[in-house]
Amino acid sequence: MTSDVHVIRAGAAAVVDRNRGVRTTHLVTTAQGATSFVNGITELEAGASLPFHFHNCDESVVVLQGVAAFEVEGQTHELGPDDATLVPAGVAHRFANPGSGSLRLFFTYGSAQATRTMADSGETVAIGSPRDRLDP
Repeated sequence: MTSDVHVIRAGAAAVVDRNRGVRTTHLVTTAQGATSFVNGITELEAGASLPFHFHNCDESVVVLQGVAAFEVEGQTHELGPDDATLVPAGVAHRFANPGSGSLRLFFTYGSAQATRTMADSGETVAIGSPRDRLDP
């Protein structure tokens, strides 16, 4: 393999507890040299949800396991395994786990410098930064 190729093992990646029953594993990041996108897996415990937020770039999410309630533009969409979303930059949205089991989501941001802005507070943080947490 060339020095530009990386194999990332999910089991070896750090899991970040983002509070409120949400954990994220960052897989492809700028640490590996990503320049045009980043991705990873977010897991939501039963009943957990993310607050409404938006990004500075496109985001795609694929449901790996469980049932997701995806809320955007006043509508809620139920998603199951292998269903995907594409959310343009600047569109507020959120995911919730209405099920009794774990919800696992694979995410990709269309920028290596992706940010998340909370719709209610306007606070913006870099994806994967130490401040990328939910209020306890």
